[in-house]
Amino acid sequence: MEAQMKKLLMGLALVAVIAFGLVSMSWAVPVTFFGEDLGLGESTPLSAWPNATAAETAFLSNLVGVGTEDFESLSVGTSVPIPLTFPGAGTATLTGSGAIASVPTGSTNGVGRYAISGTQYVEVSSALFSISFSDPIAAFGFYGIDAGDFDGQLVLTASNGASQVMSIPHTVGAPGGSVLYFGFYDLEETYTQIAFSNTGSFEDYFGFDNMTIGSIEQVQPSVPEPATLLLLGSGLIGLAALRRKKFLKR
Repeated sequence: MEAQMKKLLMGLALVAVIAFGLVSMSWAVPVTFFGEDLGLGESTPLSAWPNATAAETAFLSNLVGVGTEDFESLSVGTSVPIPLTFPGAGTATLTGSGAIASVPTGSTNGVGRYAISGTQYVEVSSALFSISFSDPIAAFGFYGIDAGDFDGQLVLTASNGASQVMSIPHTVGAPGGSVLYFGFYDLEETYTQIAFSNTGSFEDYFGFDNMTIGSIEQVQPSVPEPATLLLLGSGLIGLAALRRKKFLKR
């Protein structure tokens, strides 16, 4: 019986160590969310984008009190630097290449771009596009419209001294009018700038809409944090030790 108890204690300890190690590794890099809906061509907008919407929903489920900029309050034609406002989350400035565009609902601008909500979005170039934040952020998400129809991958670089590079896994050579959503949160690092680039030999212009940011305090993952799992593992080990003590007193 004592040998069985020792095996139980060792097993519980191993489970706790493995669980904590795996979760710690998962929190060591940004957690990302992605969804893509392929377009119908440059002249026809999608009427719905379920994959992108599902990615946004999953991303937002880990955040509380965050702000989203939908670009509807800005004047059409406003060019860089573009001031951005995120109620409850701060402000930012979009620099490089970009301007506020407007397209009537149910149509595109003729080359595959349109708004996700309302009628306005930002027309940007992935080669000359960055966002600087007034306060450090730990979460960032956005819709991209008509991205990936050239021969390169869209790359996001989050920086604040150190940099975190994330390749957005959209379809290279996607049809015009495609919609994607990409978001990430980070529980270890915060960032003051997000820059976009493109691995291809051509600039990739796309529409940028419904951008969401969040501070590290606003990131509240919908799965247990490492400390919670460690506490659970410690509790199991303690319970097993108590049972062993009672067994030895018999």
